[in-house]
Amino acid sequence: MAQQEMAVQDGLDPKRLQEILPDGPGVYLFKDAGGRVLYVGKAKRLRKRVLSYFKTLDELPRKTAHLMERARGLDTILTATENEAFILEASLIRKHAPRYNIILRDDKRYPSVRLDPRERFARPFIVRKTRKDGAWYFGPFSSANAVRETLRVIDRVFLLRKCRNREVPKRTRPCLNYQMGRCPGPCCLPVDEAEYRRIVERVRLFLEGRSTELVAQLQQEMRQAAAALDFEKAAKLRDQIVAIERTVERQHVVSTRFEDQDVIGLAERGHLFQMVVLFIRNGVLVGSRPYLIREKEDDRVEVLEAFLKQFYAQESFIPKRILVPEAVGDREAIENWLSQEASTRVRILKPQRGENRKLIEMAAANAESVLEARLKQEHEDLMMTVKDVLALEGIPHVIEGLDISNFQGQAPVGTIVSFVDGIPHRPGYRSYRIRAVEGIDDYAMMGELVSRRLEKTPWPDLFLVDGGKGHLAAVRAVIDRSPRARPEARAPEAVSIAKPDEARHERWDKLYVPGRKNPIQLPGDHPVLLLMMHIRDEAHRRAIGHHQKLLARRMHASILDGVPGIGKARKKALLTHFRDIETLMQATVEELAAVPGISASLAGELKTFLNTVQAASVPAAVQGDAEAMPPGDRLFPDGDA
Repeated sequence: MAQQEMAVQDGLDPKRLQEILPDGPGVYLFKDAGGRVLYVGKAKRLRKRVLSYFKTLDELPRKTAHLMERARGLDTILTATENEAFILEASLIRKHAPRYNIILRDDKRYPSVRLDPRERFARPFIVRKTRKDGAWYFGPFSSANAVRETLRVIDRVFLLRKCRNREVPKRTRPCLNYQMGRCPGPCCLPVDEAEYRRIVERVRLFLEGRSTELVAQLQQEMRQAAAALDFEKAAKLRDQIVAIERTVERQHVVSTRFEDQDVIGLAERGHLFQMVVLFIRNGVLVGSRPYLIREKEDDRVEVLEAFLKQFYAQESFIPKRILVPEAVGDREAIENWLSQEASTRVRILKPQRGENRKLIEMAAANAESVLEARLKQEHEDLMMTVKDVLALEGIPHVIEGLDISNFQGQAPVGTIVSFVDGIPHRPGYRSYRIRAVEGIDDYAMMGELVSRRLEKTPWPDLFLVDGGKGHLAAVRAVIDRSPRARPEARAPEAVSIAKPDEARHERWDKLYVPGRKNPIQLPGDHPVLLLMMHIRDEAHRRAIGHHQKLLARRMHASILDGVPGIGKARKKALLTHFRDIETLMQATVEELAAVPGISASLAGELKTFLNTVQAASVPAAVQGDAEAMPPGDRLFPDGDA
């Protein structure tokens, strides 16, 4: 392979690249000004692929546009074939972990079983890394317990040596396993090597899932031994058959094709992509492996394609069939590469119906289950962290965010948003119209909001207040004097979140907790701070939205209620027809008269009135004395929205 490097500090010149880039297969690496690798890609034709990045930023996907904004250098590595480019791409991605590549972060090595037939007295070993060294590898297994249970069955059923050494140790007398009839004792006794190799072959059949073929062989040998009156050998073979059949009963046959297949399932939640690979060997499901990929700006197809390239670049065994949930854009090239690696034809299929479609659905269900369990665990861990950071008495499974919105004291609205284990819980959202507070008094409004919320149960574990120490004190005072439904019931705890003080050069929002003078200052990327900011922002967004709707209704009412001859029915007809007050203000007399119930004469009077209101400036009316504004229809019922 030949390498050609270009480092242009003032941006990459596509005209220059057009002249010097080769047109053969290879790998390209975009780098930033400091020489750090940003992205690694492979191409069948380097020049064509690299030049496709040089478009206006608006024409590129957002992630690619960000990449090209930072890219200042380019390296290319020529390869003899496209298959070599696949291998090199996966190797460079593992080496550099570029920011704009999809990375398999879970690099955990799953256990496999290694059995080397070239050894005189081979025995199976657990290994974490497979190699192309001529040995047989079986797996991978989903856990260490699964592989150990398999080896226990082999030790019990098959007469192989039991010593853990790779080489057969030399002893003066055999170990206890020989005395128990579980080991042939090759360490100090003469053992028929041909017979031992036949046992190794049986173990291979067992590990490959070819139990039917193995049982048939053992049954034939048992009959031969019985015919030769070697009843002791026949009894041992019978016991082996029974043990194998019991083990096979616990295996899950999922395919009648009795082929080696990998089935890939995919579940998605926002920027999380959960992959699960089911390993089917000779029609039997022998294990699975989960992978989580976090990518904010990639779709399912891109994630799946990157997964195939990186996953099989480090696998020693590649099955003949790989079932996928989505059509892969680079399927043919990936198939050719995998076929070369496996030394046999490998196909990547997206099944549409039948048995294979059911396998895809089973893999997807596994991925969904793994993702749900992972998210649940992450949320539980987060809630425990919230408890510890905020020094709470209990884990705050239910957190409710509080916010107040008003315009110079007019139409004040209180909003509550509910989060359960860190996830928005829409049925728990509530909105209230503040009734008992006159003028601008945020503390009193917040107190009324909490007081009315506590009238109903169940209570949350934690209130998050948008504000400083004063807002928190107002809420705590209401909670402390609120009667308990039960004497042993635990009152909600409360904390508040406030914006940073620029005068003090604070960078991030701060959290106030009762009994502590100074706020809790967390880094900007701390998960607790991010959760509290999310809850606060959600409460603020909802409060502002409802307050604007209330003001809009009041403005509509203040204009139309002043027109003689316009009652509730005609007002509703006008607002339904024109949708908003701005459109109504611009309507002509003819357009007003087209509304059901509005005569030509009434339309003329209405237009004259609207012109007068428009000349007097509507915003001034909205900002005037609240008593001059008719109340209009109630936006929220008293209590829950």
